[in-house]
Amino acid sequence: MYKLLYCSSTSACFELQNTAPFYAPEKFMLKLNGVEAGTFDSNVFSVFSLTPDTEYTAEVGEDKLTFRTKTETAAISVKDFGAVGDGVTEDTVAIQTAINFMPTGGRLYFPEGTYLTLPLALKSHITIELSEKAVILGSTDRSRYPVIPGKALDIVTGEDREFGIFEGQVMDMYQALFHAEYCEDITVIGPGTLDGNAQNGDWWEIYKTVKIARPRVLFTNRCKNIRFHGVQVRNSAAWQIHPFFSDDLGFYDVSVSAPKISPNTDALDPESCDRVEIIGCRFSVGDDCVAIKSGKIDLGKKYKKPADHTTIRNCLVAYGHGSVVIGSEIGAGINNLSVTQCYFKATDRGLRIKTRRGRGEDCRITGIVFDNIIMEDVLTPIVVNSWYNCCDVDRFSEYNFTRKALPVDYRTPHLGTFAFRNMKCTGAEVAACYVDGLPEAPIEEVAFENVSISFKPDAKPGECAMECFLGYMKKVGLHLENVERVILRNVDIEGVEGDGLIAVGTGNIVEENFNVR
Repeated sequence: MYKLLYCSSTSACFELQNTAPFYAPEKFMLKLNGVEAGTFDSNVFSVFSLTPDTEYTAEVGEDKLTFRTKTETAAISVKDFGAVGDGVTEDTVAIQTAINFMPTGGRLYFPEGTYLTLPLALKSHITIELSEKAVILGSTDRSRYPVIPGKALDIVTGEDREFGIFEGQVMDMYQALFHAEYCEDITVIGPGTLDGNAQNGDWWEIYKTVKIARPRVLFTNRCKNIRFHGVQVRNSAAWQIHPFFSDDLGFYDVSVSAPKISPNTDALDPESCDRVEIIGCRFSVGDDCVAIKSGKIDLGKKYKKPADHTTIRNCLVAYGHGSVVIGSEIGAGINNLSVTQCYFKATDRGLRIKTRRGRGEDCRITGIVFDNIIMEDVLTPIVVNSWYNCCDVDRFSEYNFTRKALPVDYRTPHLGTFAFRNMKCTGAEVAACYVDGLPEAPIEEVAFENVSISFKPDAKPGECAMECFLGYMKKVGLHLENVERVILRNVDIEGVEGDGLIAVGTGNIVEENFNVR
């Protein structure tokens, strides 16, 4: 069985209904109206170049479904506005003019070519389609990138309005390659490419010294109803896709990549967003792959807008720092996150939660479920770290590293319940699991059910969490510290050196079939 996951005027995305993480049990063929439309090996698959407002019958084996593509008001080639697409001529003015003049409900089409451009401002109620061999290529001329103010004063109300943001703080930033603020109903469909082109500029060299936040490939601020389907995103100067305070977002069959050595090139970081779907995507970057955020303490206290109702399913994640991450900028908290049917390969950490003192009392994380996940060669499959020591000026202060219980106040975060179910992890090296709560605010509950983790025989020591004075580890089992309740049900750890379970400052531990070999 399969279902229609998403449909635009010229594309459709489908999802097999099974329990296999990311990959289909076997290769299969899709037919559209009786004609072969491709062979696939993943649970989520797509077709492009369809005709608007047209009924199709899709067949996979004996299963059929009928769907109709959406209507549109116009379909215009960007070349009709003067875009050249030779990779040398700058096409900024032509592309921006085409966007500005597209009618509501219209589709701007990029035929084969490489379109060199400075940042572009999107607008509401349009579709942008990148054909298979179309590349929108970011300019390397940093001096010509517009700078978006972190905040601007409303001359009538006297209130600040935020426009620029990075790492949970309001700050000036370079405009993103695709940039949308206060927009709605924007669709970007593939299978073409958005290329930040950072590898050919100086963005990755100056990242520690530049005072203005580097551009993303896609940034949205206070937008809604945004859909990305099939597009390939790569080589951003910083985070690749960054929706901020935006709701009703869908990312389907999207690919995001950057070299492993590229700094801060997170694939997809929804920040204080509600109703987000990330389904059938592939990520391989130089930092965290998917990181759910909600700002640092100032934004959290001001708006109290948590990240809520996020679904991550049938994704393939490889070669980043963390596969699926919560934090560390989570000043308004995280609720209702579901990560299921995913395949993680060769990341430093698999499921990674990171926060610290100073994120604030609105930093409440609860309702988190990780289910049906395969990890291969992930150094530490599970990390929950309440002592994160990066990206803050006081990260090495005694306030952040002291193991003494401090008074609970407006700066103290709270970690609720976490469930890790139906997980098979092979090739671990550093630790099976590292969970470390605050002594003054212990984690409420961590539950493991039907989880197996095995280590490489030739494992090498490494850091399982970014935490002051933690040191290197190798083949450590379940390390649990400052947790009120732990449930271990059908848990198997193989290849541990030392104790399979290390529990410090931990309350009730329920063990049912916990095996260490």
